[in-house]
Amino acid sequence: MRRIKKVAVLGSGLMGAGLACHFANVGLEVLMLDILPPNLPESQAKDPAARNAITQRGLDNALKAKPASLYDPDFAKRISIGNLEDDLSKIAGCDWILEVVVERLDIKKQLFEKIEKYRKPGALISSNTSGIPIRMMAEGRSEDFQRHFCGTHFFNPPRYLRLLEVIPTPHTDKEVVDFFMDFGSRYLGKQSVLCKDTPAFIANRIGLFSLGNAFQLADELGLRVEEVDRLTGPPLGRPKTGTFRLVDLVGLDTSVHVIHDVKANCPDDKYIQDLKLPRYLTHLTENKFYGNKSGQGFYKKTDQKDENGKSIIHVLNLETLEYEPTQRVKLPSLDLAKQIDDPRKRIKALFRAEDKGGEYIRRSLLGLFAYVSNRVPEISDELYRIDDAMRSGFAWDYGPFEYWDMIGVKEGLDLATAQGLTIAPWVGKMLEKGISSFYKREKGQEFYYDIPKGAYLPVTSMSEFIILDNYRDQAPVHQTTETVLHDIGDGVLCLEFNSKMNTIGEGVLRGMMESIQLAEEGKWTGLVIGNNAPNFSVGANLMMVAMMAYQQEYDELNMAIHQFQQTMARCRFSSIPVVAATQGYVFGGGCEMLMHCDASVCAAESYIGLVEVGSGVIPGGGGTKEFALRLSDSFFEGDVQIPSLVERFRTIATAQVATSAHEAYKLGYLQHQKDEVEVNTPRNIARAKEKVLALADHYTQPIPREDILVLGRQGLGALYVAANELFLGRFATEHDIVIAKKVANVLCGGDLTAPQQVSEQYLLDLEREAFLSLCGEPKSLERMQHILQTGKPLRN
Repeated sequence: MRRIKKVAVLGSGLMGAGLACHFANVGLEVLMLDILPPNLPESQAKDPAARNAITQRGLDNALKAKPASLYDPDFAKRISIGNLEDDLSKIAGCDWILEVVVERLDIKKQLFEKIEKYRKPGALISSNTSGIPIRMMAEGRSEDFQRHFCGTHFFNPPRYLRLLEVIPTPHTDKEVVDFFMDFGSRYLGKQSVLCKDTPAFIANRIGLFSLGNAFQLADELGLRVEEVDRLTGPPLGRPKTGTFRLVDLVGLDTSVHVIHDVKANCPDDKYIQDLKLPRYLTHLTENKFYGNKSGQGFYKKTDQKDENGKSIIHVLNLETLEYEPTQRVKLPSLDLAKQIDDPRKRIKALFRAEDKGGEYIRRSLLGLFAYVSNRVPEISDELYRIDDAMRSGFAWDYGPFEYWDMIGVKEGLDLATAQGLTIAPWVGKMLEKGISSFYKREKGQEFYYDIPKGAYLPVTSMSEFIILDNYRDQAPVHQTTETVLHDIGDGVLCLEFNSKMNTIGEGVLRGMMESIQLAEEGKWTGLVIGNNAPNFSVGANLMMVAMMAYQQEYDELNMAIHQFQQTMARCRFSSIPVVAATQGYVFGGGCEMLMHCDASVCAAESYIGLVEVGSGVIPGGGGTKEFALRLSDSFFEGDVQIPSLVERFRTIATAQVATSAHEAYKLGYLQHQKDEVEVNTPRNIARAKEKVLALADHYTQPIPREDILVLGRQGLGALYVAANELFLGRFATEHDIVIAKKVANVLCGGDLTAPQQVSEQYLLDLEREAFLSLCGEPKSLERMQHILQTGKPLRN
């Protein structure tokens, strides 16, 4: 059985260093090498630090990158550096050698020739090229080299973009291809997509057509840059950067160069050949206005400041080619889209809108439909691989064929044909068979239309994931206004939230209580609390809390907080195992829920934190109590105790958020003995189900604790000093300190004269009392109002 323990990354640029960091993220030992600095002075010719300066600079840049390249800064210790002149022989100890050098075939081939001298037989070797034919790079190499060589194209930044395109040559062993497909998914957290060795592979080929088409349509329809970016952002299920801002980020020179490359290498691709790049692109490239790297592109940051002290951004007028202040986008289609929460209904409404925004979306998607239909089987034999590539490489919520299914295959075909676009014949043949969609879902499984067989086959790339949309065809086990309870097989239930941003309000709390009771009373093995949304939960329904606080309905508020606490406690004290599966934001009440479950499987990209201080209150759903309990369990005979207390206090008082699940262990939100990290986000619910089944064997219902050691006045004194230091260092405002002292009171068990053991309920009562008292503070109410109005915390 093949195992990867050590990887050599040859190249330390943005991509190479990012990959080295991501390999370190998943526990691999990494050797990163790059060239010697040019014109090295003779005085430094034998100095290892000087000789490794390029590699060191690449690593340093990756370690300083925002967002962070590493899950935990300590993981950098897994990376060692060197140079290709002195240290290439060290690759003999590596199981995988990944080339990430400049995109020139001659340089890559020269490097592969040198690699072959030191590479151990059977070691994997691959290239991260984004466009050079893979087969050409392996020419002239040994049989063993060619059998173990393929393309492995990652997307930047490697930690965050999930796509891994695996591109074999005719000589690549099937075992090597299968290994990379599995290793990428299971260990690197990637959506592994098998590609053919065609120009730009899959994602960039489709993405470049989509980009070129966007340029052309903006010109033809007379749309402004801001309008296109709004239309092609979140309303369409795509990133906030939209189109033009994304090009500024990537670099216009890079985008145009790759479009020209694909045109040159795809002479038979009519759609690519017909793309006409507008004059505004010529203007920008001639003036070297490449975007962020040159200080201006489609957008330009000025030296002027607005009333909030932020830089004023100007935008290129695509007609006059002059920069001017950005304008507020006013399109009826976008106004309509704002009113529709369901993304599929919103996209259909945009597609059918009659204004120029609707026309842009319509023509953009119809062009995309025509293009992808004609790329099968050229770039992929299976249509689902194209959707996988676009979702994971370009962060689209939906792939091209999924968009087409939303609109309706027949409607899309008819409209495209009416516009003079050519849809591939296989689509019409599919409709003639009575098959009206590219995908269907049945009994928890997704199927795609296979063209050669003319029938549905399982989507194998999703077979190890539990995707809750695949269960919509069966009646839920239970349902409330804000929750759905699914049977996900083997006696395991999954509770899904469907409130806005998965906030936790009365409907979610009721759904949780009823689902746990149903699981206990029925013949169910256990419960997973999880969903496939971008965020597990952003926390409690702040609007509900703020309304009761403003109206001074303190009895009702006390009951609501008590209900929240009791619901979190039910996650721990039920007779069946309850496991959380998280991803994205796990804030406030979502974090408290996670902490009270028997266990959790957290996607590595889970951003976990008790953030209530920013809303003017303390964690009131058991989170502060839970920190006191965990702190008590960490004490040992002879322990000084106070430093640990101060550390946990700072975590809550400064609303620290873990930037990965791994960092959440350090902050105390996760515990090694019960919580696990899953690097591939869509696998978290399946892993959580496995955890439920493992815990169900000999599961014993926990009982509330009565033995929590709190430090009383001794601890309060230390925490008041710590709070004062935060204030004097200007890390906290006066009101922050008011809140912090409430946190301290709960963590220390109140004004006790000496350390003593207390119960969980005692601490919950203190927590609820502190929460209620802060809801009566004007400055806390100001914080709540500010967050509800702006989505951002107020430091008052």
